[in-house]
Amino acid sequence: MSTAYLPLFPLKLVVFPGENLNLHIFEPRYRQLLADVEEGKLAFGICTYLNQLTGLGTEVVLDKIYKRYPDGRLDIKTRGKRVFRILSFDNPMEGKLYAGGNVQYLENSPVASAVQNHEFLFYLKEMLYLLHFSEEIKPELTNSFTYAHKVGLKFEEELELLQITEEGERMDYLINHFKRVIPVIKNIERAKEIIKQNGHFKNLDPLDF
Repeated sequence: MSTAYLPLFPLKLVVFPGENLNLHIFEPRYRQLLADVEEGKLAFGICTYLNQLTGLGTEVVLDKIYKRYPDGRLDIKTRGKRVFRILSFDNPMEGKLYAGGNVQYLENSPVASAVQNHEFLFYLKEMLYLLHFSEEIKPELTNSFTYAHKVGLKFEEELELLQITEEGERMDYLINHFKRVIPVIKNIERAKEIIKQNGHFKNLDPLDF
């Protein structure tokens, strides 16, 4: 497993590899971080914070600066790359306003079996359909992380998914989630239909008994 020393940006969210994340940068320490990242073409780490640092994060790169405000604030787009564990946390980094630390990148096996992939896509499409998600799913561009924020995972479950290093295991994790949640959503939809019918005048055939 490779290691690096990264500037670190704690946030209460999980960033998945391949994810595009828009951020509004306003604190002086993170304006300094972004200035250093932009000047040195550096990666930085978004480390997941849940009441305290979880010890996990994702390396991200700066993709685009949408807007620079006169007071120094920024609207930016970043892209997630690799998952890491935090080995040390220096707050702040020496000579800087922001934190940094040594991180160890988790190994990642990106390949799943054809059977796992087929089952995963089947349940994913059903889940997104029930959630009225209209975007076309492109199987060749879809992996376990692509829609992970959109399928009803709890924060802690997203963190569990982030730590799994095998694509097949991540797909199995999500398949089990789909099997638990899809019946619940269907029951809710049926209940909504029943509620809609209540209060309307019904033309009922008389019973012959």
